[in-house]
Amino acid sequence: MRKKVTLKQLAKELNLSISTVSKSLKNDPEISQKTINRVHELANFYNYKPNALAVSLKSNKTKTIGIILPEILNHFFAKALFGIEQEASKSGYKIVTCITNESYKKEVEYVEMLNYSSVDGFIVALSQETQVLNKFDHYQALKRENVPIVMFDRVSDEIDCDKVIVDDKIASKNAIQYLIDTGCRKIAVITTIGDLSVAKLRLEGVKEATDQNDTVSLVELSLKDSSNFETEIEKFLKNNDVNAVLGLDETAAAVTINMSLKLGYKIPNDISVIGFTDGLLSKHSYPKLTTVSQHAEDLGAKAAQILVNQLNNFTENYKSKTEVVKTSLIIRDSTN
Repeated sequence: MRKKVTLKQLAKELNLSISTVSKSLKNDPEISQKTINRVHELANFYNYKPNALAVSLKSNKTKTIGIILPEILNHFFAKALFGIEQEASKSGYKIVTCITNESYKKEVEYVEMLNYSSVDGFIVALSQETQVLNKFDHYQALKRENVPIVMFDRVSDEIDCDKVIVDDKIASKNAIQYLIDTGCRKIAVITTIGDLSVAKLRLEGVKEATDQNDTVSLVELSLKDSSNFETEIEKFLKNNDVNAVLGLDETAAAVTINMSLKLGYKIPNDISVIGFTDGLLSKHSYPKLTTVSQHAEDLGAKAAQILVNQLNNFTENYKSKTEVVKTSLIIRDSTN
């Protein structure tokens, strides 16, 4: 195995002190340009790279951020991760990403592993199981060690940390109001993520909008991961007379479109459909899905900005805050 050249070896070969070589590599003005050139020339010849572990021990920083995501096949989290990486990179931070696949146990293991690896801070979207169990000891342990955490999208009030969320409640309220304004009165709400904090907020917004309008009837269908979504939604649409559906997630909305067409309904003439998350399903469904865009990339970038700011300006009595990113309703062919 090829041995890496060390600072000590460079210094010996150049007949300079380790301190002078180190300063030369950083182009320190204390050192003459001639010496700086000599050091860089030899360092380039040997393809010398500073020992990242040694640098991190000296500065007490690894310039690395741990990212905990519940899934990556979801277009929303993929876009959020892109935003996080872009923003972190601007500030000289690398990211290490772990996917929990909605498991509490994996989330605990990954948090412990990343913390043991000495990441400088965490950006987290909670797994479904963690939210169902309502167990957050692994984050309380980080807080006791003063490790900065920023939660985004799926968050918990149990943890005192910065949070970045979208205006889920207002977004669903506006979506329902749009359906009412376009003449829909028999509205269904369908979700495959009923246990999540975001779905609960969206449902609150739905109820606020419908409670203010006596002419609107509302029915709900909440499905679990183990459900056969297509069969359940098809049965629901057969048994309920509705002329509009708000899917609280992209899967619910996309399957609703497919099952409505299978049952012979015309969209949007017979049933209008709105979904959440402006992902690939929304853009490539037929007809194209009217959707609430959560601006996932902006959400991820904002989470990274907040964490980097904390890392670069650490204060003992830091007051956590919650930032809200506004959503927008993108009108397409699945509504009138």
